[in-house]
Amino acid sequence: MKNADWVTCSVKTIYPRWQMRQVERALKTRRVVLLSGPRQCGKTTLAKLLVSNERAYRTLDDPALKQLAENDPSGFVRHTGKCLIIDEIQHVPNLIPAIKMIVDEDTRPGQYLLTGSAQITSLPGVRESLAGRIRKIRLRPLSQGELKKHEPTFLERAFKGVFSENVSQELTRKRIIETAFCGGFPEAIRLDAHERREWHKDYIDALLERDLKEIARIQRRDAMRELIAVAAAWTGKFMDISAIGSGLSIRRPTIESYLNALEALFIVERVKPWTRTDYERVGKQDKLFMTDSGLMTSILGWRDDQVELDPDRSGKLIETFMFNEIAAQVDAGGGEYQLFHYRDREKREIDFLIEREDRALLGIEIKAGSNIRKQDFRHIRWFQDHIAKDRPFTGVVLYAGEQAGVMGDNLWAVPYSNLLFPSDPNSF
Repeated sequence: MKNADWVTCSVKTIYPRWQMRQVERALKTRRVVLLSGPRQCGKTTLAKLLVSNERAYRTLDDPALKQLAENDPSGFVRHTGKCLIIDEIQHVPNLIPAIKMIVDEDTRPGQYLLTGSAQITSLPGVRESLAGRIRKIRLRPLSQGELKKHEPTFLERAFKGVFSENVSQELTRKRIIETAFCGGFPEAIRLDAHERREWHKDYIDALLERDLKEIARIQRRDAMRELIAVAAAWTGKFMDISAIGSGLSIRRPTIESYLNALEALFIVERVKPWTRTDYERVGKQDKLFMTDSGLMTSILGWRDDQVELDPDRSGKLIETFMFNEIAAQVDAGGGEYQLFHYRDREKREIDFLIEREDRALLGIEIKAGSNIRKQDFRHIRWFQDHIAKDRPFTGVVLYAGEQAGVMGDNLWAVPYSNLLFPSDPNSF
């Protein structure tokens, strides 16, 4: 692996970021590349690894540079090198039209690498989408695979039905819960439980006091703080605006706009329903997830010893944690995979449904326990027989056990370790 594939998170520890190769490839083919994700997830560190004699770096977190950009957007984005890296582009959205004018005149690839802690398409004043000129790449908090310096091979393996049987016996349900409490923010994972909760609290405070102002007109910061807590408690549930707002003293349109703001800041994420079927009773509600399981536990004030004994909380935490891990693998696929969930009016559900470019489907159910039964596959098996039909389909139940095994035609019981800590990541 090349030096550019690594991101430093501390003096002593470095981690590979799966998206580095995508960024490098995109710079060879697209005029503008946007690397977006939540604050403190590693975007700046990754971008700085690409700085060279031909690639200049400017950060809009610097007040002086921000002022220059606001005063003269066209002058700020002009450069004589091969590429200009602009960090935290959401601080000065007026740079976007200026960049568009330049890349419309000069169509060379790799002219700009932008990073942003908000979805720029949601920013007030941004009217140019850069459609056809920009490649958007998502960076999430660190996955377990990145922390362990493994390659993101799980989805490719799963579609082929190739799973490791050499499972680490140390990956118990208790260990999974402890790992989920840590989350994936590079700074937070190095802290003890108390300091990590304080870090997460400061993180939310900073978003409310600073970042939200740049993307939305939030009239009531106290209501937004309450909504964040509700959203954390709602993770893994189907979207229901009326129910989400039932305990809040704000109107439905305001709740929707506030949720959109949280999504724009990558704090929450919606998983769309899979509806590519003629089955009339398929559901169409999104599912809501927090994008970092550690942040979720701090917002809710949970303690790991309490969660371990509470099946509802532990199930919610593990599903959110696994969503974060699966979503990171989907992103690493560079557009080869799309992530959905499935639910119909008969209450048949599949936690995650992944569609590959060739229309092959992978259904994933999350089971918090260490025992596995045929009953755990009933919804996946029904989907395989009645919905997938002629499509290639693989069904997986991820569980806290130690043994991978066949549970039917292309149906597998798979330990979490196959997703989190593959035993031989270089063998595939």
